[in-house]
Amino acid sequence: MVFEAFLRRLSATIRRIAYKLNRYPAYFNDEDLYQEAIIHLWQDFNLGKLMGKTDSYILQGCYFHLKNYIRKHREKAVRVSLDEMIFDEKNGFTREEVLLIEPRNGVSHYDFYNNRLLADTIRNNGLTTREKLILSFCSDGLTMREIGKQIGVSHVSVVKSLKIIRAKCQKYLDKE
Repeated sequence: MVFEAFLRRLSATIRRIAYKLNRYPAYFNDEDLYQEAIIHLWQDFNLGKLMGKTDSYILQGCYFHLKNYIRKHREKAVRVSLDEMIFDEKNGFTREEVLLIEPRNGVSHYDFYNNRLLADTIRNNGLTTREKLILSFCSDGLTMREIGKQIGVSHVSVVKSLKIIRAKCQKYLDKE
């Protein structure tokens, strides 16, 4: 039996199991649990543990595996929100107070990290590989001509690419 055919037969039920077990939305999402179940099945399938087993037995094994996975990994998967108040018992400050105490280059830590998150979002969601490369060269302080030589295009192409990057960045800035 081929694993793909085996998975097609059980996939819908495994998705329902993952959905049913996902009572902890702050820790996992349904797709994470589904992927974990598929990996577990793949390993067991390759070891031959599933040969001659009924679908009910296999699905029950998935259910118990996911329950154990959630139990073992829940503490490791805690999400922290930047908007949440956290009290530093050692120094007696809340995180917001710490972030606002010492500005970095005239910018508060909160604004600094918020800008970093925005930059990472733009870099990971909106830019092509070449645009990311041009942006990294700009941050290294290279001139337009030097960037052009590095990537094998004219400096005019670099300028045009920077205009496109600015336009993409503006979309994210307008959302805030």
